[in-house]
Amino acid sequence: MTTTIKISLLTLTTLCFLACNAKNNKHTENLAFNNSNKVTNTITASKPEKRYIKVALLLDTSNSMDGLIDQAKAQLWEIVNELSYAKCKDDKPNLEIALYEYGNDNLNAEEGYIRQVLAFSDDLDEISKELFSLTTKGGNEYCGYVIDTALNQLEWNDSKDDLKFIFIAGNEPFTQGKVNYKDASKRAHNKDITVNTIFCGDYNQGISGSWKDGADLAHGDYMSINHNKETVYIATPYDDAILKQNSKLNKTYIAYGNQGRQKIQLQAEQDDNAQGYSNANAVSRTVSKSSHLYKNSSWDLVDASKDKEFKYEKLNKNELPQELKHKTTLEIKTYVANKKAEREAIQNEIQELNNKRKEYILKANKENSNGLENAMIKAIKSQAKAKNYTWK
Repeated sequence: MTTTIKISLLTLTTLCFLACNAKNNKHTENLAFNNSNKVTNTITASKPEKRYIKVALLLDTSNSMDGLIDQAKAQLWEIVNELSYAKCKDDKPNLEIALYEYGNDNLNAEEGYIRQVLAFSDDLDEISKELFSLTTKGGNEYCGYVIDTALNQLEWNDSKDDLKFIFIAGNEPFTQGKVNYKDASKRAHNKDITVNTIFCGDYNQGISGSWKDGADLAHGDYMSINHNKETVYIATPYDDAILKQNSKLNKTYIAYGNQGRQKIQLQAEQDDNAQGYSNANAVSRTVSKSSHLYKNSSWDLVDASKDKEFKYEKLNKNELPQELKHKTTLEIKTYVANKKAEREAIQNEIQELNNKRKEYILKANKENSNGLENAMIKAIKSQAKAKNYTWK
């Protein structure tokens, strides 16, 4: 064989080998890329979005509703506590509450005597503050109008896993106003929002006033309550111990930013508002503050540090409390970490005491007789079953 032929054959063999090897490498790369995509997709698919319980509370604030407003103030924290026990699979949902008042002559007549007191919020102190600001006067109660307004103004998620509720409470016929309650209730149902109606008065009178029909059209519950009945509190041997933990808990908050000073003052004010009703109500608020629903990342460094977007390096030293202004980033991290550990230990202690408290109350009072609280929790638990929510 000539030298030229040998060289040609060797070149051809080399080219074939390189082409084959390149093809194999390309196949390996594609396989790795596809597998990488599969892993990424699997991770994405297996991580569900955070679920929400959204509650829009529409309260009649006409002259005869002082008792209803008082119940809302006195029973807020027990309602929050019950919702903190909710689970969907292994997920503990977030809670957002919106607040409307209607039927008050102090409100704008052209807007149907309706006011959005608070849009959906997870700031429990702010919700408490707004509840305590409500006063009664008047009026003209337009139920269909206020339901329709809440549907239009609030940011309701499209997620099918969220629980979305409207609770409307009052004592005048459901039929008043220029917005037909039937249209409003049907709209709510089409948006996967359940309308629950609470008539403040005789059960049958509420039915004749179309309160039951308003709930039925949105697949909700109709209930009646004695809104003038005082809230029943059950004192327990664990109350004083829980309240002592509340004082310790407050000392773990690290106020920062423009809102810090005002928000920590608001926290103290809502402690006082709860205490103004009774020790038991203050205990209920303390339990709420030990749950995952009490979050203050907008002004508290401990809560803020839990957010993925939070960066210690971006903190403005001028907005820090005095004890942190001249510390290094590492020293600030250590300080926050210590406060976080301290808070978690206190919250765990409160939860353990609360478990004993709940057992004591259950034995002393097998049935919750508090009007607004009982009506709301009963409806929420019943309707949540359809979306696989459970209570621990």
